[in-house]
Amino acid sequence: MTRSLALVAALYGFAAGQLAGQGTDALIQNALRAAPPAVAQGATVVDGKHNVLRRGSNAWTCMPDDPAVPGDAPMCLDAPWFELIAALTSKRAPRIERVGVGYMLQGDFPVSNVDPYAPGPTPDNQWVADGPPHVMLVFPDAKALEGLSTDPNNGGPWVMWKGTAYAHLMIPTAPRRP
Repeated sequence: MTRSLALVAALYGFAAGQLAGQGTDALIQNALRAAPPAVAQGATVVDGKHNVLRRGSNAWTCMPDDPAVPGDAPMCLDAPWFELIAALTSKRAPRIERVGVGYMLQGDFPVSNVDPYAPGPTPDNQWVADGPPHVMLVFPDAKALEGLSTDPNNGGPWVMWKGTAYAHLMIPTAPRRP
């Protein structure tokens, strides 16, 4: 599996070796670190194969970090974000019908800010080796992102994957870890 497909698989939760050897409680606790407590407490938690580890009472689904990919990147996503990830992994346009929110409050894994399928850094793909803790917003109409920065180092929100069907807003919640 190429590096880019591994990153996409990690987003969707199908990476081979996902949290191998960790117990269910450890997986759940890792996944819940992705979101604020008010979201995490009622979230469903799934493993790398989307097996339900804990049923939730709200509309959020959290997934633990994949230790096979650098970084600490558990995530909690709502339905529009799962649609974006499903579209990304199948290389089709997403059908986003309302604003979607995703939490990655522990940070991100290495990824291109320009090309969602980039296998690694190049001089022109704005590789983000250690993404800060952040909230992600996806919109039904990418025009909502016009005029916003695309610079991941600007100190504030930026648009990731601008010009693609997967463009979304990244909102840092804390500085990058040293």
